[in-house]
Amino acid sequence: MKLIKVEDLKGGEILAKPIITNDFKILLSEETVLKADYIEKLVELEIKEVYIKDKDHVHMQEVVLLKSELEQAFKTKVKSVLERHTYSNNEELVQLSNTADSIISNILDEDEVVEKIYDIKERNADIYEHSINLCSIATITALKLKLSKEQVHDIGVGSLLHDLGLRYLTIQYENQDVESLSKVEMNEYMKHPVYGYSAIKDEGWLSNTAKNIVLYHHECNDGSGYPLHAREIAYETKIVSVCDTFDELICGIGRNRLKVHEAVEYLRTFRDIKYDKDIVDAMLEFTAVYPAGCMVLLSDGSTGKVVRQNKEFPDRPVVLLNKDNKGNIIPRGKETDLVKINNIFIEKELV
Repeated sequence: MKLIKVEDLKGGEILAKPIITNDFKILLSEETVLKADYIEKLVELEIKEVYIKDKDHVHMQEVVLLKSELEQAFKTKVKSVLERHTYSNNEELVQLSNTADSIISNILDEDEVVEKIYDIKERNADIYEHSINLCSIATITALKLKLSKEQVHDIGVGSLLHDLGLRYLTIQYENQDVESLSKVEMNEYMKHPVYGYSAIKDEGWLSNTAKNIVLYHHECNDGSGYPLHAREIAYETKIVSVCDTFDELICGIGRNRLKVHEAVEYLRTFRDIKYDKDIVDAMLEFTAVYPAGCMVLLSDGSTGKVVRQNKEFPDRPVVLLNKDNKGNIIPRGKETDLVKINNIFIEKELV
């Protein structure tokens, strides 16, 4: 990928990143082949530079929840609103309702949105990025479960606000399990849903469903959650709870950070115990167990990089081998489609 001036484009180049307008609309999507009339339009709109793909680049098909520019724009918005928020000053929080609708709208703009397998990757703890990611994952899960437009909206808004209470904590919770904290710190951390709910419970623009997502998103079906150990939980909140657990595990918020396949296994372990089985199944249907770009060891001893996913088989991607089963380097790589090979599977993800 390289950055090139629009005035230097010849036509035929392939976009490596989408071109986004100021109101979060995609003007040209990634993988678009730039034609002469497209270039003229870019000049007309005074767009100076674009990212294009290198011609000798090995194609890796990564399917993301939101394009990187959109994700960054939404993160900046959410961060600016929440960082200015104080316990008794909620005026700007209403902007997050529109932000949730923008995220939902951009997800719905994608073709076959509920049929794709998404490459959701582990990353550093950041409560704003976590809220954006949760909103996206929970939205797609809700769409797969055929919830109404109103329910999807409430889930989106509740997701953006769910960790509002963390803004009131002074303890460190990144990349460590809350149960490893001192008893005093753990008890304080487990109050953050109450702090968040208390701040927004009287807001007229928020539905009770969204408010309850903030309060109950850490509750579990078996009563093992917190802060209230509730068992009767609204379905919308159950969706956010499953998706929140997964994203917390891969970014290390109140938990030790795990690889994606480890987080997937965690949800499978507690499916129909802590979490609603239908919701877990719906979320895992579109979650790549081994995201594009990660290095893996196959059961025959060969190694390679995951380059794309197979629809309906989230644990059997296409791998570009860099070493064969004898350790010999494969100079140009060799694609191996694990769906077409029944006796080879991924042994583990390599660091």
